[in-house]
Amino acid sequence: MRPPHSLLCEYLVNPQNVDLARPQLSWKLANRSECTCQIGCEVRVAATEKNLRSKRRLVWESGRVRSALTAMRIGFDPAPHSRLWWAVREWGEGEQVSPWSKPAQFSIGFRGGDWPANWIEFPTGPTGQANPARLLRGNFSIIELPRRATIFMTAIGLFEPWLNGQRVGCDFLLPGWTDYSQRIETMAYDVTALVRTGMNRWGAWLGDGWACGRLGFQGRRNFYSAEPALLGVLRLEAEDGSVCWIGTGADWTGWDSPIRSADLYDGECYDARREDPSWCQAGPGYSSGWQPVQLRKERVTAELLGKSSEPVRTVAELSAQSVIQSNTGVWIFDLGQNIAGVVRLRVQAKRGTRLTLRHGEMLRPDGSLYIENLRSARCTDTYICRGGETEIWNPRFTFHGFRYVEISGLKTRPQRDAVTGLVWSSDLADTGGFACSQPLINRLQSNIRWGQIGNFLDVPTDCPQRDERLGWTGDAQVFTPTALFNFAAVPFLRKYCADLRDAQSKDGAFPDVAPDVFAIEARREGRDSVGGNAAWADAGVIIPWALYAETGDKTHLEENFSAMCRWVEYQERTAVNGLRPDTAYGDWVATEAVRADWAPTPSDLIGTAYFARSTVLTARAAEVLGEKRVGKKFRRLHGKILAAFRRGYVAPSGRLVGDTQTAYALALAFDLLPPPMRPAAVRYLLRSIERRGYHLSTGFVGTPLICPVLTAHGQHDLAARLLLNEDYPSWLMPVKNGATTMWERWNSWTPEDGFGPVGMNSFNHYAFGAVGEWLYRDVAGLGQLGVGWKHLHFVPRPAPGLDHAEAWHETPEGRAECGWRRYARGGCDFEFLVPPNSTATATLTVASAGVKMIKPKHAAAARLLEIEPGVVRVEDIGPGRWRFRARGTGY
Repeated sequence: MRPPHSLLCEYLVNPQNVDLARPQLSWKLANRSECTCQIGCEVRVAATEKNLRSKRRLVWESGRVRSALTAMRIGFDPAPHSRLWWAVREWGEGEQVSPWSKPAQFSIGFRGGDWPANWIEFPTGPTGQANPARLLRGNFSIIELPRRATIFMTAIGLFEPWLNGQRVGCDFLLPGWTDYSQRIETMAYDVTALVRTGMNRWGAWLGDGWACGRLGFQGRRNFYSAEPALLGVLRLEAEDGSVCWIGTGADWTGWDSPIRSADLYDGECYDARREDPSWCQAGPGYSSGWQPVQLRKERVTAELLGKSSEPVRTVAELSAQSVIQSNTGVWIFDLGQNIAGVVRLRVQAKRGTRLTLRHGEMLRPDGSLYIENLRSARCTDTYICRGGETEIWNPRFTFHGFRYVEISGLKTRPQRDAVTGLVWSSDLADTGGFACSQPLINRLQSNIRWGQIGNFLDVPTDCPQRDERLGWTGDAQVFTPTALFNFAAVPFLRKYCADLRDAQSKDGAFPDVAPDVFAIEARREGRDSVGGNAAWADAGVIIPWALYAETGDKTHLEENFSAMCRWVEYQERTAVNGLRPDTAYGDWVATEAVRADWAPTPSDLIGTAYFARSTVLTARAAEVLGEKRVGKKFRRLHGKILAAFRRGYVAPSGRLVGDTQTAYALALAFDLLPPPMRPAAVRYLLRSIERRGYHLSTGFVGTPLICPVLTAHGQHDLAARLLLNEDYPSWLMPVKNGATTMWERWNSWTPEDGFGPVGMNSFNHYAFGAVGEWLYRDVAGLGQLGVGWKHLHFVPRPAPGLDHAEAWHETPEGRAECGWRRYARGGCDFEFLVPPNSTATATLTVASAGVKMIKPKHAAAARLLEIEPGVVRVEDIGPGRWRFRARGTGY
């Protein structure tokens, strides 16, 4: 047997700043030729790797635990600031025991304790405009090298840590975005290798960021603070175990840095002539111009917690594909891909040369940069050259959404390597992929992934380019299932659930955006904030449930259960006879109203449908958590909502009020209709699609549901037809016209009319990419029964217009695959990969000639059952790779 692998602590690799009392450890089993199933496991924890390997002086050991679960919470409360090493082994069938895994480690943070430091500020100018970034630094001296040195640092604003002339880490936009009045995330870095005997100097760049910069539509600043502030602690642990603390305080000094202004929306201006490369190098004293910092007068009451998700990093670098001259002295670089991030500039020019970099997603017909959809966001960086040798620079405290970069100020034609696109995103590992025989659909899958990369930037933003970039809840909840297929987004979305809880109103309504800047605006203007909007506020229930379904970890429900209940109770209080009132967004950007005889989906119908959905999911959560009384209460409420929905919106014929695609998709997807009425509703849905020329007319609410509903009700061929449409409105029209990310509107750009409405028109907006879940589950056929991917359900569905399709997903137990391929003489091959410690069922559509099974070696025999004519169910599929060949025609 081979040892377990892929060891994680709270879903992260070797996290350095865990603030939970009893963190969860998890692992995966190694693939092997024999059937792989865990029947027991053992975990050991030690204070050093040496002790762990020698199995001496262990901090904790679980002993053998009889369990098939590849996760375990440690059985003790680690002390703050302890670093712990751990390993695991497992028992398989026949009592075989594996070797111990390679060691992994995690470190504990402050665990809610006080920081031995002061918040410091360095005011640089009047508020109301983008301010220069600050450089802050302090000195310390040590006699002996520590065995371990750790920097803990955070900010109200953005920071970049340095020590002895070296940047610490490779993260950007730290510490990320939260409601800084309630919760501030903190970073921890092991800097043992950077500390030296004698004089040392540590410091940080400090910028406005989300805390003090522009946010929202109104161009307002200082949502959370008038000044950015820094808090830092250096923990030095000696060989004898004693600890020395060094913190930020009044002995620090500041300077207003070469970054003359920095704003997330407007960009960054950097004057390289002001650079001082020695600013954070160890030395006996301070150079001129540095002034004492100020201790922050306003008390910080927010909870300080270790960062619980991956930080923003450069996840890819893109070279320019071409350079064109747009005007005299103006050059446009095409990266070939729409991204979120910044440019790394490489230039050699005279001292004082001023280069202006503007960013855009599209070009106008005349080849110039299209920026109208940016609204008030300037999205402009400025670099002032120091002169001499080649200069390399990228911004620190801004980011842009762009494919094209316009540079003005150069005297000669630049080389293509003058610009490199740095793709910034929360650093999430790949966990899934989809491919098929249709190149445009493969490009669609790529666009979905790039949309997620560009918008999963510490919070799930709606778009990365204009004066918005907010954590819209509706976009996030419809896309979450697709997001979890594509990337390891569990900790990212778990953090977002905390943002949702922070933003929940006292009466129980979840917000439209999280963190909720709209509530701050409302308080400033003396009015009530707006929240509780259907499909948007329901993110507070739907996302925790999706995390539970993906992982099987009840923690996601436990953390959010109280907030989920409050949201359902709020809806019950504010409903009228069981029906929800009109809400703000309806089926956002649907095309229903393009003709006078096509009315939009009633927003109260949408609200009532989601009321039912959130209520039943909360009831299920209660049952999972053993809250039987609460579960029964919400089950009864759900029955009342169903009755109200049917009275208010459903005719005896099965026709719904509005008669829209979205209305039928909601009613069928959320099980709002009695079984005898569902066939009629499907017929009305088909009629609606036919009336629109077999095209979509759905928006953010209906689009994720339309294809799954058609497939579930025997109309998979029609769903595939909708997918394969190449004219407006369709998923492939933007792809066919050069899109490299998802667009906000079906008509963001069309060949006939050009650009759509500039007021709300993003070319990197992931909501319509929610079709990705259907590609994985229903086209390729990769799904599960239950939660946590312990039991997979393969339902490959050959579709017209496709010759093959395949998908893979890295489940909590390991890699799963499902695919199908037609072959020339008639028939279809199906192939599945079941990960270790999992089982599977497959449902196959077969011709009269039947199906041949090719099972892996050493696998137990699976059972083939014909459950209806032409449909075979294969049960008891164990770990390994399986192949089935169905003969005949009809594929």
